[in-house]
Amino acid sequence: MTSVSENTEAQDEKSQISRPLDSKSLIATTSASQLLKPDLAIEELMAEEQKCDTVSSYIWSDEDNDEILETINKDEPKEEPPTNRPSWANKIEYLLAHVGFSVGLSTIWRFPYLCFHNGGGSFLIIYILMLYLIGVPLLFLEMAASQRMRQGSIGVWKVISPWMGGVGYSSFMVCCIVGSYYSVLMAWNLFYLVQSFQSPLPWSTCPLLKNSSSFDPECERTTSTTYFWYRNVLKATDEIEVGGLPIMHLSVSLFVTWFIICVSMIKGLKSTGKMLYVSVLLPYFILFCLLIRSLMLEGAHFGLKNLLAAKLPALYSVEVWRRTGNQLFLSMGPGFGSFTAISSYIPRANNCVMDAFVVALLNLTASLTATVFVFAIMGHVATENTERCYMRNAETVLGLIASRVLPVEASPPESMYLHPSSIYSRWLKSLPQRLKDMVLPYVSTCSIAQELKEVMEGPGVAIVAFTDLICVFSGSTFWAITTFVLLVSLGLSTMTGITQGIITPLQDTFSSLGKYRKLLTVGVCVPMFLGSLIFMRPSGSYYVNLLDDYWVSLPLFFIIILENIAMAWIYGARSPMR
Repeated sequence: MTSVSENTEAQDEKSQISRPLDSKSLIATTSASQLLKPDLAIEELMAEEQKCDTVSSYIWSDEDNDEILETINKDEPKEEPPTNRPSWANKIEYLLAHVGFSVGLSTIWRFPYLCFHNGGGSFLIIYILMLYLIGVPLLFLEMAASQRMRQGSIGVWKVISPWMGGVGYSSFMVCCIVGSYYSVLMAWNLFYLVQSFQSPLPWSTCPLLKNSSSFDPECERTTSTTYFWYRNVLKATDEIEVGGLPIMHLSVSLFVTWFIICVSMIKGLKSTGKMLYVSVLLPYFILFCLLIRSLMLEGAHFGLKNLLAAKLPALYSVEVWRRTGNQLFLSMGPGFGSFTAISSYIPRANNCVMDAFVVALLNLTASLTATVFVFAIMGHVATENTERCYMRNAETVLGLIASRVLPVEASPPESMYLHPSSIYSRWLKSLPQRLKDMVLPYVSTCSIAQELKEVMEGPGVAIVAFTDLICVFSGSTFWAITTFVLLVSLGLSTMTGITQGIITPLQDTFSSLGKYRKLLTVGVCVPMFLGSLIFMRPSGSYYVNLLDDYWVSLPLFFIIILENIAMAWIYGARSPMR
């Protein structure tokens, strides 16, 4: 006791305030004379505590602060997470769940479409900047919060502040609404997958009229793929107000979709993790095969040239930045609560900073691969359409020469049929000005850039665009099966993440449901299937487009803002995440 007192008296004032003082340490360092005078000792103890409290917040170093936080953590009673909470079998399944949710159907078509119409390479620059300046921090925020608190979207924000519990409920409702119509997209692709097991493909040609050898005139006014989509698949009405009963073949596809989702999740993380190996890794393999095949097509280099051509005015356009941010939210998926649900099943010691960068990098890789694939295909289609335009012009000129409207000197060379793209331009330029003035009024302008623009129209008819692309390949039946397996797999992995964002908050809010995991999964999938039937009506596709294009981005925007406010100004200001 005496040696402790002597050492304590020899310490200076700085060492006295460098660590917290409690009652045990104060009694241990009190001299014998102080113990004989209890009133004086109490006054001195109170003065020492006030002195430490006054200056500690100003001169503590970071190391001292960390040491004190560890001491507080040991002394403070805190609510530990339930020890029986399941966990992912390994880190790979955990990352596959994140990647599968973030890489969805919009990655395959919406991203290339936006890239083409918003500056090409400039759009890529803006997207990469926003991905790592905004996307990665948002992912880290949701991963870290749920990993630390081991709760779903509702529980996490209630722990941070009861006033912010509405953020979790909003994420839950977004998952319910998006899941109801996103399953419809998967059902459409599943129906096309079944129809792909035919040769020739049912959408490759227009149907014949009954008891006639002529084609349907409505199909001839458009394309066979568009006609098949609207008349055979959707049986779409001309107006959104027209209702009707759900279409039978689409309802069956929707039922199979939710059945697959239910079976893959009914045993919890054990069955979900095994399913993710197929639904996440298979699309990357198929996408890589499609990329290699598309780069071998004629005219692919022209599409890639347009992809890499950066338009500088797009870098200063507020509208381009807005669309890029909208795509970032829809592609990455922050605000849904799915990242929160997935991360709640991983130990607290996990390095979620690295996870956020890995998920963002894989999402960017999938987006760029799909963009290169689509641009290569579109460049090939635009090249073929331009060559057809050249051949029509050559046939028109030959017909005018045969009817003696044009002189024989205006005849195109016979070698044009071998390489129309290069020979047509040289022939037209080589004509004397007098003959050129006579020929030009009878031929149409053939522009490969204009053809590419027409091909890249319409992100809302992505399936029609893909059916057009499939017809480009030789062996179209095989490539049709491959392509729609890709789309179904992407839809399944995304739907798994959305459904996880529904089941986990319910399971955390009502702890008794955790004992009946199978019943809970069925109880979620059945109402979701019944609610999705509204989109299976003849006018259902209009509602899908409205929700996907105009509704979903707005609530996600406000949810993300409130999440940042809750973490920075409510939780962060009150208690450091430790």
